[in-house]
Amino acid sequence: MSGDGHPSVADLRRRYGAAGLHESELAADPMTQFGRWFADILDAEAKSEPNAMVLSTVGADGTPSSRMVLLKGYDERGFVFFTNYRSRKGLEIAGNPSVSLQFPWNALERQVVVTGDASRVDRAESAAYFRTRPYESQLGAWASPQSEVVADRAELDRLYNDAALTFPKGLEVPVPDHWGGFVVRPWTVEFWQGRPGRMHDRLRYRRADDGRAWVVERLAP
Repeated sequence: MSGDGHPSVADLRRRYGAAGLHESELAADPMTQFGRWFADILDAEAKSEPNAMVLSTVGADGTPSSRMVLLKGYDERGFVFFTNYRSRKGLEIAGNPSVSLQFPWNALERQVVVTGDASRVDRAESAAYFRTRPYESQLGAWASPQSEVVADRAELDRLYNDAALTFPKGLEVPVPDHWGGFVVRPWTVEFWQGRPGRMHDRLRYRRADDGRAWVVERLAP
């Protein structure tokens, strides 16, 4: 036990074993398999942002950075999210498109890990999604100099209020030039299922040399 009456970090553990994952259960391609698991997590924890994913990028100096973003679509192209192109992640992707995504679906003792290349979606797709966002989020895209140092909360509030004056509620808010979507085209997609004794199931789809077919590999836990 720790001094405050809570278990020590080293003593925190969970016994996995709700289910297994066998090669015979997999879909022919990772996006179809992802869709199956995404439906499962929606049933399990639809109210806790199951589309939240960890996005990891690498800076010009080789320093990695990670943050939570929200998946907003997936299809045969890959995984889609939206952001400020001038943010740290936006600038790092511009310099190095190789990224990793991780979906921590703890409720089902699962995770999905993706590696791939990110590229911008076309402007029409970004605009179509932007129009579905709440008014307050549309203002935030204009107001926040994302990832930049600001003096204090008052400065952020002033920027937001300025944006509200520029784009009054009831009028269409234009899409900022510096805001839009990325699609991550996967090169590998790993499906991880917790198992007893830490002998987890890890099945990875890897894009074959032709860039189209998929190879399935089992990884040791």
